[in-house]
Amino acid sequence: MELSNYDSFPQEIPLIIEDDIFLYPFMIAPLFLGEDINIKAVETAIDTNKLVIVSVSKPGQEGKRDADSFYNVGVVGNIMRKVSLPDGKIKVLFQGLAKGKIEKFDSENPAFAFVDTIKPEPYDEQQIVSLIDVLREQVKKLSRINSKFPADLIKTIDENNDPVRIADLISSVLRVKKDEAYELFCELNVENRLIKIIEVIKKEIESFKIQNEITQKVNSKIEKTHKDYFLKEQIKAIQKELGTDNKKDQEIKIYKRKLKRLKPFMPKDGYKETRKQIEKLSRMHQDSPDASLLQTYIEQVLEIPFGKLSEAKISVANVEEQLNKDHYSLCKPKERISEYFAVKELLEERGIDDAKAKGTVLCFVGPPGVGKTSLANSISQALQRPLVRIALGGMEDVNELRGHRRTYVGAMPGRLVKGLVDAKSMNPVMVLDEIDKLGVSHKGDPSAVMLEILDPEQNNEFRDLYLNFSIDLSQVIFVATANDARRIPPALKDRMEFIEISSYTPNEKYHIARDYLIPQELQRHGLKKSEVTMSKLTIETIIAKYTREAGVRNLRRVFSKLFRKAAKKLLTEKETKKVSINTKNLVKYLEQPIFEIDPADKKNSVGVTNGLAWTAVGGDVLKIEAIKLNGKGVLSLTGNMGDVMKESARISHSVVKVLIDKGRIKVPQNIIPKSPKEKEEKTKLDSSEVYKRYDIHLHIPEGATPKDGPSAGITMAVTIASILCEKEVRCDVAMTGELTLSGKVLPIGGLKEKLIAAYKAKMVKVLIPKKNFQRDLEDIPYEVKKALEIKAVDTIEDVLKETLV
Repeated sequence: MELSNYDSFPQEIPLIIEDDIFLYPFMIAPLFLGEDINIKAVETAIDTNKLVIVSVSKPGQEGKRDADSFYNVGVVGNIMRKVSLPDGKIKVLFQGLAKGKIEKFDSENPAFAFVDTIKPEPYDEQQIVSLIDVLREQVKKLSRINSKFPADLIKTIDENNDPVRIADLISSVLRVKKDEAYELFCELNVENRLIKIIEVIKKEIESFKIQNEITQKVNSKIEKTHKDYFLKEQIKAIQKELGTDNKKDQEIKIYKRKLKRLKPFMPKDGYKETRKQIEKLSRMHQDSPDASLLQTYIEQVLEIPFGKLSEAKISVANVEEQLNKDHYSLCKPKERISEYFAVKELLEERGIDDAKAKGTVLCFVGPPGVGKTSLANSISQALQRPLVRIALGGMEDVNELRGHRRTYVGAMPGRLVKGLVDAKSMNPVMVLDEIDKLGVSHKGDPSAVMLEILDPEQNNEFRDLYLNFSIDLSQVIFVATANDARRIPPALKDRMEFIEISSYTPNEKYHIARDYLIPQELQRHGLKKSEVTMSKLTIETIIAKYTREAGVRNLRRVFSKLFRKAAKKLLTEKETKKVSINTKNLVKYLEQPIFEIDPADKKNSVGVTNGLAWTAVGGDVLKIEAIKLNGKGVLSLTGNMGDVMKESARISHSVVKVLIDKGRIKVPQNIIPKSPKEKEEKTKLDSSEVYKRYDIHLHIPEGATPKDGPSAGITMAVTIASILCEKEVRCDVAMTGELTLSGKVLPIGGLKEKLIAAYKAKMVKVLIPKKNFQRDLEDIPYEVKKALEIKAVDTIEDVLKETLV
C-alpha cells in the first residue's frame, strides 16, 4: 500500500492519539484503542477509505485532546484491520506509510486534523556514510552489553543503506524518554539525527556498564552469602556427625528443663506462652534477626523467681526490735507499723488466707530526710526479705511499670518484673519511692497502673505487656513514700494506709546525731571514735545553726564534711593524733553559720505579728507586717501569696472592720486623721473612719517564696488590728489558725511542725485553734510542750486579748 493510492496531501484526515508508543513509517503494529474519539476516527477512515495520522500525547497530558496536549508530528498510515473487543475497546492493525505534520487542528472537531507529509532534508552522502559506520559500531557494542537488544536488527541495518530507514529502525528500539524520542522522530536533518542517535546509544552503553557492575557486585555478595550459608550448614552437618554441634540444642534443652521445673508455680497462660516461644526458637535459624529477640524474651521469663518465697515468718517482735535499733523517736509510726504486721502475723499463725490483707500498702508521708525509706529498710531486715526500690519521681511513661510490647525496638519488662528478678523472690519488700511525684504525659498515666498494682483484688493477676501473661504480686509487701499526700490522686489514696512522719525536734536530732549519724559517718570515713571528739554543745550548735530541714539528711552531710576535713588533717599533719571539734573552731571547719529560724524579737512592735507556717521541709516562723497610709480604705497584698491566702487576708480585713464597728476594738480618736476643719471644730469621729481614711499594705517577707493556705488568717487579722488601732503585738507570741467571716478560728494541719518551729524560735506562747488543742497535742514532743505555753483560741477576740498590748 502506497500514498499514491490515496488523495494527495495536504488534506484533512482522521486523528488518532496514542499515549505511549511512537510509530515509524516502516511499521505494521497493533493498536488497542478505547477512547470514543479515537474509535470514531478509525471508523471514519474505514468508511471513507482515508488514511489516518497517529500522534503521541505529551508527558502529563495523557487522556487530553487539545492543541497543546500532543505532538504535531506523527505517522500517516492506513487501517488494515479492525477487531471489536468485549470491553468496548477495539484492536486495529496499523501500517505506517510516511511521516506527517499536523498543520491545523480544530478543537471543535477533534477527530480530524489537517495534515501534510514531510520529507527529510538533502544530505551529503559521504558524511552520512561515515556516520552510519560509527552508528553500526555503537549498535553492535550495545547489543553485546544489552541482552534484550534485537539480534536481527544488526543484520537489517548492515544490509540497508538508507540513512532515514536506519535511523528509524534504531530509534524504535532505544530506551529514551518521550520528549527525547520525539526529538529523534521529528528531526528532518539526517546528519543531526544520526549524531543524536549515536549520543543516545553511547549513554545507554555507559548506563548498561554501570548496571552490569552493580549487578555483578550484588550477585557476588549474594553468592558469598549463599556460599557462607551452605558452608555453615555443611559445618553444622559435620559437627552433628561428630557430635560437637549441640550448642543450640543444649540451650533449648536447658530452657525446657527450667520451664518444666517452674511449671507448678507459673500461671497457665505464662507456661503456655513460654513453651510456645521455646518451640518457635528451636525451629528458627540461629542467624535469624528474630532469634536473638526471642532468646532474650525466654531468658527474661525464666529469670523470674516463680515459686521462690522468703521462708522467714512474720514476727512483730523482730519488727519492733529492728525499728527501735535503727530509729530514734518516731513512736507513733513505729506503733502503726507494728500493728500492721501484728495482723499479718495473726493471719499467718491461724492459717487464714486473707487476700485483702496481702496487698495492703503502707505509705510513709513526711518531709525529706525524716527516715521514710530507712523505715522500709528496717522492715525488710526484720522480715528477712529482699528490698526492691522503685523510684517513681517524674515517671511519665506508663510502660515503665507495665512493660513494653515485644513488637517495639528495645522492648523490656516493666520495673516491677525487673524488681522481682533482682530480688530473686516473689514476696520482697518493694518500696515505691516518691509516689506523689508521678507524672502524666501523652505516654499515659502511671498512677492509673498503680491502682491495679496496689489493689489486692487485682494485683494477683497483674499483666506485664512484655511478658504477655499475668503474674501474681499479691505476696509482695508494698511500701510507698511521699512528701505531700495531697498530690496523690484520690483513687490511689484509697489503696493506701498513711503513716505520717513529722519533723524532728532539736533534742531528737541531737540523739539521732549522737547515736546513729556520727558513728556511721566515722566508719564511712575510716575514722576511729577516739580520733575525733565533739561535745554535746558543739552538736547542738551544728543542729541549730548549720541545718535547715525537718529531717536529718543535711545534718548527715555536715558531719560528713567535718570528718573529711578531720581525715585530711590526720593524714597531712603527722603529729596530730586527735581532732577536737568545738564551738570555738567550728567556723574554721564549716565557715559562717546558717540560721534556720530567726529568734523571737525582744521588743514588741506595731503591725508585726509572728505566724506559723508548714512547708515541705518542716515548720517555719512567718512574720507578717503591715503599714497604713492616708487613703480610702484599700487593702494591698504583697509577698507572693496564693489565691487562698489572699482570700484569707480579705476575710481578716473585713472581720477587723466589723470588730471596730461593734466597739470590740477600741480606736483612740487621736490616731484618726482629720481635716483642718474637723480639727478646728474638734469634731468627734466615728471609729469606722480609721479604716475608711487609711490604706493598709500587708506584706509577708521573703517575696521570692510562694505562700498559700488559710492558716495565717488570725495572724493577718492581728496585724491589721494592730496597725489600725496602733497597739503593739507581743513579740514572744506566735499563732496559727484559719479565720471565718463570723470570727471563728478553724483547725489547721501540720501542727507539730509549726510548734517545733515556734520552739526553735524561742517563743513563749503559741495560740492554736481549740479543736487542734483537743485532738493533736498528744502528738507533740514533750520537750516542746514543756517549753511553750500552748493556748487554745476559739474566736478572733480570744486571739486579740492574748496578743495586743
